[in-house]
Amino acid sequence: MKKTIFTGAATAIITPFTENGVDFNKLEELIEFQIKGGIDGIVVCGTTGEASTMPDEEHKAAIKFTVEKVNGRVPVIAGAGSNDTRHAVELTKYAEEVGSDAILSVTPYYNKTTQKGLYEHFKAVANSVKTPIILYNVPSRTNLNINPETVKALSEIENITAVKECNLAQVGDIINLCGDNIDVYSGNDDQVLPLLSLGGKGVISVMSNIIPLDTHDMVVKFLNGDLEGSRKLQLGTLNLIKALFIEVSPIPIKAAMNLMGMNVGKCRMPLVDMGDKNLDILKNALKEYGLI
Repeated sequence: MKKTIFTGAATAIITPFTENGVDFNKLEELIEFQIKGGIDGIVVCGTTGEASTMPDEEHKAAIKFTVEKVNGRVPVIAGAGSNDTRHAVELTKYAEEVGSDAILSVTPYYNKTTQKGLYEHFKAVANSVKTPIILYNVPSRTNLNINPETVKALSEIENITAVKECNLAQVGDIINLCGDNIDVYSGNDDQVLPLLSLGGKGVISVMSNIIPLDTHDMVVKFLNGDLEGSRKLQLGTLNLIKALFIEVSPIPIKAAMNLMGMNVGKCRMPLVDMGDKNLDILKNALKEYGLI
């Protein structure tokens, strides 16, 4: 059995930007908010962190800063994926050098590849480091699925230890094929409880940017046998989750944080501000949840 990176909820943390780059003072605030809120891990420079808009210098600086500020209190998982294998290897090596606890490596997008190509891509990434690798399967963004059989083959590589899975339909097959050889985390906030019921270990979450404790508790209650408590939390978050994904993420989560007075700034282009109608829906959901 491989070592589990975390059990519970890890926040896919937003990246606060100014016109001049990353707002590191605000990022430190957000890190402290997460840790005080009971979160189990922090994912930096993922999709929610807008890594696709960050030049390597910024990307690397954000990873290093997060590792240093967290200082071992919870695992730091560095987003270091790319659709260019050489680039993914370079980012992954850097993330290991600065002390990341794990790497989140996304399925190659746009140019895509075959299932054989996926295996060779992730194998090259994994073989470049000793740090644990979390595969990131998000077909809605990459237009490419890591099939369960490919996850099985990849799970036989020593440091490929987990998958962030956004395709709930194949979670059972992955767990049946891989057993204890790979941990599965939900990539969808509205499917945490269903994934846990199949044997998952937790969630890499967007909503935990604003409700870290409730997201943590949803997982921990389930794993400790309080199914009703976990179910109530999952059902209670659904309207909030719908509002947080009413436009492409991370537009709504940044808007929510700004409405809550966290002053995290705007998304980078091509992501733009929410439309007024959707912003009203988000405001109502935040009020309903007691966040504003």
